Amino acid sequence: MKSVLADTGPLYAAYDPSDRYHAQALAEIERLTNQKLTVLVPYPIFLEAHSLIVKRLGTMIGFRYMQEIAAGADFLQPTIADYQAATQLIQHYSDQAITLFDATTTAISQRLKLAVWTYDFHFDVMQATVWR
Repeated sequence: MKSVLADTGPLYAAYDPSDRYHAQALAEIERLTNQKLTVLVPYPIFLEAHSLIVKRLGTMIGFRYMQEIAAGADFLQPTIADYQAATQLIQHYSDQAITLFDATTTAISQRLKLAVWTYDFHFDVMQATVWR
């Protein structure tokens, strides 16, 4: 099974027509499907995207997001080691505004040797493999 880790940006963009990455996110979802890639969503990313959607787009879109992600993606629980590695990444790149969400996703990516589906340049800074 070939997989890619999802970051919050593309997940959110797929639901917000006013997001500058909306069309790109929809095209990439089609590409992921055509390439038969499984989208793995770390639970912290699932929660972060849901929070943004509810705050910006409303509870009904948030509910739709939960249903569609549950039906079309697989979830992944970070390990304690992932959080520890994330903390080290944040400390290593202390001159960057890297969130614990992004650092944890990078740690998972490095552990599982998977690319991250993202629009955030911080993944390049942390030397994560980015799916493009």
